[in-house]
Amino acid sequence: MATLAQLIAETYRLRLLRGLDDLLEMCGLSLLAGVDEVGRGSLAGPVVAAAVIVDPHCLLPGVDDSKTLSAPQREELAAAIRATAKATAVAAIPAKTIDRVNILEATRMAMRKALADLHPKPDAALIDAVALDGLSFPCLPLVRGDAISYSVACASILAKVERDRMMLELDREFPYYGWAQNKGYGAPLHLAALAELGPTPVHRLTFRAVVPRRREGD
Repeated sequence: MATLAQLIAETYRLRLLRGLDDLLEMCGLSLLAGVDEVGRGSLAGPVVAAAVIVDPHCLLPGVDDSKTLSAPQREELAAAIRATAKATAVAAIPAKTIDRVNILEATRMAMRKALADLHPKPDAALIDAVALDGLSFPCLPLVRGDAISYSVACASILAKVERDRMMLELDREFPYYGWAQNKGYGAPLHLAALAELGPTPVHRLTFRAVVPRRREGD
């Protein structure tokens, strides 16, 4: 059981994490969406983005950058975020589209779709690292947004939980690449299976680690 000092420290940490979000809401942007993605560096599977409009009066203990949390913590927090948020949406862009448009544009596509699927629509969006333009509301890209914005941290958790679920399903379909553990990233087991078996239909064929480029003269 947490001590009183631990509860006070966690409350203070959450208030700090909410600082930018609170400032923007004080400026009249009451429906503020946090947006983050997962899977840009993976060799297989989709890139997944989530958008979340949180309830500013309901801070969930433990919310943080998804990379700092264990899988059980993320699962528990994802359920709580969905239960308390004003709106959530998740969008995935498959490997074939990533190969066609490149990973950055596929990431933007996923983020735009997640934002478009939010109901109600946001007044503004805080986005982890990626700039989006052409939308009907302002979007502010934040370097390490999942570490400095509560809304973006919530989005990072939802995106990570959803993509992990997708990679577990793909692992059952293609069981030799270790995706249940490595989630499609370039872990030794994954790279060894690629060398022996070659890529699957859900690998990103434009990534050098999947299909090495030939040098001139080879």
